[in-house]
Amino acid sequence: MNEPKLFGEYKGRTALVTGGLGFIGSNLVRRLVEVGAEVSVLDALLPDQGGNPFNVRDVRDRIEVHTADIRDQKVVNHLVGGVDYIFNLAGSVSHLDSIRHPLRDLEHNCAAPLTLLEACRNFNPHVKVVFTSTRQVYGRPVYLPLDEQHRVAPLDVNGINKLAAEHYHLLYHRLYGTRAVCLRLTNTYGPRQLVRHNRHGFIAWFIRQAMDGGVIELFGEGRQRRDINHVDDVVEALLLAGASEASEGEVFNLGGEPVSLAELADELISITGLGSVRCVPFPQERQLIDVGNIHSSYAKIESALGWRPRTPLRAGLEQTVEFYRQNRAHYWKPEADPFTRNQKRA
Repeated sequence: MNEPKLFGEYKGRTALVTGGLGFIGSNLVRRLVEVGAEVSVLDALLPDQGGNPFNVRDVRDRIEVHTADIRDQKVVNHLVGGVDYIFNLAGSVSHLDSIRHPLRDLEHNCAAPLTLLEACRNFNPHVKVVFTSTRQVYGRPVYLPLDEQHRVAPLDVNGINKLAAEHYHLLYHRLYGTRAVCLRLTNTYGPRQLVRHNRHGFIAWFIRQAMDGGVIELFGEGRQRRDINHVDDVVEALLLAGASEASEGEVFNLGGEPVSLAELADELISITGLGSVRCVPFPQERQLIDVGNIHSSYAKIESALGWRPRTPLRAGLEQTVEFYRQNRAHYWKPEADPFTRNQKRA
């Protein structure tokens, strides 16, 4: 695949990825290494949040890993100094957990990014900051596809906190000139995603159930339609947003062609040759925060940065299933990885 010319901006530059041992973060780290950046990773490796040292094992000698919490002001003050780019991916992504533990979500998704922004303001005011938000900030759609002008009305604590974090980034851009941009991600899938539980999105759990020959449970009849992005496409959007001056102070949707949950389940069963489907009633706690049919317009980011999703769904799912077949032991259960005991602590 031909790389966008903007990616040359990263060669020889320094980048910090918060949440860099997690799903999207680790895939971003690997691409940054490929395009010649000097990469540091900050990850607290909190339980059940997706951080997995195996995600970066084959590039471990080419990156610097700091096992620490982004809410630790002294650590963050030290790490932001002198870097050219910060990709702010740390945070909790579980909508269900945010309802069960709202104060914890507040800490992870509001206090943490505010700590980072303060560090940037005080110790690296010219750094470029790319923040990953969520399509969940819109709540239930008034019209489709959602564009950036759609009203925001989150249905859960996670969506509210992510929206607040967006506003922190945009406020710091207006007040202090922080070169920040926010991307509202939709459902992302691909290699290195957490599959040990079902609270980080339905796609990874569907993949695990299919590969295990288990039952994929569809709430209602699985007619809900969602747009889905492969992680490689999401990483490309992050890199384009980081390298472009036109992105600064902006909010962009990602998105793609919608597919029903039932169609996705059938595709996975076809790919794996395993698994089955069962329709079940909506659990009340999930139904209260379900957004129904939803998909986003990516017209704004396509016009401004030239991004569009490029990975066909079938090909992306096949690649993801093959990755887990080859690396199953590192994702189906927690791994005791010796290098975590010896990582540099900031």
